[in-house]
Amino acid sequence: MVATIRGSTPNPARWAIHRRLNQKGIALTELQPTLVTGASGFVGSAVARVLAARGHRLRLMVRPTSRRDNLAGVEAEIVVGDLTDPASLARAMEGCQYLVHVAADYRIWVPDPAAMLRANVDGSVSILRAAAAAGVERSVYCSSVAALGLRADGVPADETTPVAEVALVGVYKKSKYQAEQAVLALARAGQDVVIVNPAAPVGPRDIKPTPTGKMILDAAAGRVPAYVDTGLNVVHVDDVAEGHALALERGRAGEKYILGGENFRLLDLLTLVCEVAGKRPPRVRLPISAVLPVAMAMEALARLGGPEPLMTRDHLKMARKKMFYSSAKAVSELGYSPRPARAAIEDAVAWFRANGRLR
Repeated sequence: MVATIRGSTPNPARWAIHRRLNQKGIALTELQPTLVTGASGFVGSAVARVLAARGHRLRLMVRPTSRRDNLAGVEAEIVVGDLTDPASLARAMEGCQYLVHVAADYRIWVPDPAAMLRANVDGSVSILRAAAAAGVERSVYCSSVAALGLRADGVPADETTPVAEVALVGVYKKSKYQAEQAVLALARAGQDVVIVNPAAPVGPRDIKPTPTGKMILDAAAGRVPAYVDTGLNVVHVDDVAEGHALALERGRAGEKYILGGENFRLLDLLTLVCEVAGKRPPRVRLPISAVLPVAMAMEALARLGGPEPLMTRDHLKMARKKMFYSSAKAVSELGYSPRPARAAIEDAVAWFRANGRLR
C-alpha cells in the first residue's frame, strides 16, 4: 500500500527522494517497501508518520500482542514479527528497499536481563542480517544515547565521547551498547547502515508510557513532591522521527548521530512540566543516599511479584551524572533542527490529558 501524499509541492527532503529515484528511472509509486520495526511503539509510530509524509511505501512490523492504537490513520502493510524469531524477520524483510529498525525493549528494570539482551542485541543483528540477505539498499538502526559515554564535568557528550561497557549502568544501557557495537561491525564489513542515538523523547502517543513519559505524567499530575540533582536531554518525539528520515536520506554509512533537544537539570524540567500542567513544582531536594533504601525496597517487592519499581538502584546510579548531549553533528550533517523542549512537554501533557491519563 502506498502512503497518500497531499499537496503539489514536495518539501526539500521529499525532493531528495524524487531525485534519487529519477536517477534510477523509478517512479515514486514503484518504490519498494520501507520496513519499520517497532512501528506500534512511541518512537516507531512517529517514524512511520514521518516516512509516510515523505512518500515512502510502508511495511510496519509489530508483535502479535502489540497494541495498534498508534497506527491509526497510517496507510501501510502490517506484518507480524518478533526480534527473537529470525524466520519472521526474513519474511518481513522480503522485497524491501529500506529498513528503519526502531524496535527495542526499553525498560530500566527487568526481571529477566537475558530476555532484554536477546531482543536488543541478538534481534538487532538478526534483522540487519536479514536486510542484507534481502538486498536492502540502506538501513537505519535506532540506538540510544544510553550507548554513549558521559563527561564527568557535565559538558555535553557527543558521538566521540569515550565509553567503556563496564562503566555503563544497568542491563538496558549494556544491551544498547552491545547492539551498537555489533551494528558498527556490520557496517565495517560493508553493510550500508546509519546509526541514530535519540536522547529522551517526549510527546504524543506515549501509550505505555516510556520511563521518561512516566516521569512527565507523574509531574503533570502533581505526584512528584521531591527530586534528586541530575540532568537529562529532552527532545520532541517527532523531531527524533524526523532525524531517522534524515539519517536515511543524508547520513553517512557507519556513522552515529545524536538526536537530542535541550539539556535540563531535573528540577528545571519538572518545573517546566508543572508550569504547563498548572501544578506546583517539587521543592524538596533529596540526596541520592536518602532514596537508596526506597529503591531497594521497591526492587525487592517487584521480585516477589509486585508492581514494576518506580525507582531502582540503577536509576540512582545513573542520576550521579548529568546526561547531557550535543546534537551538533546531526545538525551540521543531516540538517536536523529540533524544536524547543517546551513544545514537547506541551504536546505530551495535552495527549495524556486528552486520553484520560491525566485527571
